[in-house]
Amino acid sequence: MSSYPSQIAIMEDASRLPVTLATINERKRLGEPLVMVTAYDFPSARAAETAGVDLVLVGDSGAMTVLGYPSTVGVSVEEMIMLTRAVRRGLRTPFLVADLPFGSYEESDEQAVRTAMQFIKDGGADAVKLERGNETSVARARAIVQAGIPVMGHVGLTPQTSTALGGYRAQGRSAGSAARIAEEMLALQEAGCFTIVLEAVPAAVTEELMPLIGVPVIGIGAGPATDGQVLVFHDLLGIREGRGARFVQRYADLQNEMDAGVAAYAADVRQHRYPAAEHCYSIDADELAEFRVELSALSEDKTKS
Repeated sequence: MSSYPSQIAIMEDASRLPVTLATINERKRLGEPLVMVTAYDFPSARAAETAGVDLVLVGDSGAMTVLGYPSTVGVSVEEMIMLTRAVRRGLRTPFLVADLPFGSYEESDEQAVRTAMQFIKDGGADAVKLERGNETSVARARAIVQAGIPVMGHVGLTPQTSTALGGYRAQGRSAGSAARIAEEMLALQEAGCFTIVLEAVPAAVTEELMPLIGVPVIGIGAGPATDGQVLVFHDLLGIREGRGARFVQRYADLQNEMDAGVAAYAADVRQHRYPAAEHCYSIDADELAEFRVELSALSEDKTKS
């Protein structure tokens, strides 16, 4: 674990201005790292807001982290919009991006634009994200951009098609694979994507790629050379079983704390330790005496009937 303060006083800055596309581009120009984190509900959005992150992604990883799916593939547009709405209600300043789920944009440009518009109009997102940089995804990205909606690209390890990539494993570890990633990033940039997520790629490959890309690149398991970093909320806070991917840095261990807290509560209830006197409301003695009289009368009436 890296060294960082065990307690950090964080207070939401009311003077902080909302992050815009211009803000994001200016951060890249100035060499100021962009911070992105996923969120899937109101509490995680509030944590992101309070921490002052730049971008929040309602990732389709929510299919696994909060909806219980075995992969990202099964989540629907309706479910993702529900999550996006919840996150929107918790944000004031971060730029909000929503993942287009698998199967919601691949069929045609018209389908892609229609789905993207749902996330903007109904979900409250500022932009959408789609995976891969192949011919189909590039065409869909271009169509959505031309419809006036900002698009974030995503190359390298793309979870929606992880099966075709051989599973959740690093990409770009051969010259051919790295060259393909370069081609995809350039194509997405040409299509008008305002930024690109680069996932699970060797740091040395990322260093070679960065001079070629004019838009901000946000890395996840792609080394420090990118313009920013993103992690899944549940990974960085340890709200999951197991350690997760190699590139994940845990800043808390909340799963164990939650498990222990619920177990302690259950034990207290079973041992009659909870609720205790300090958890109970009081009633004036005279009111209680009057209530007993009324209760006795009710009991007699019931017996007679």
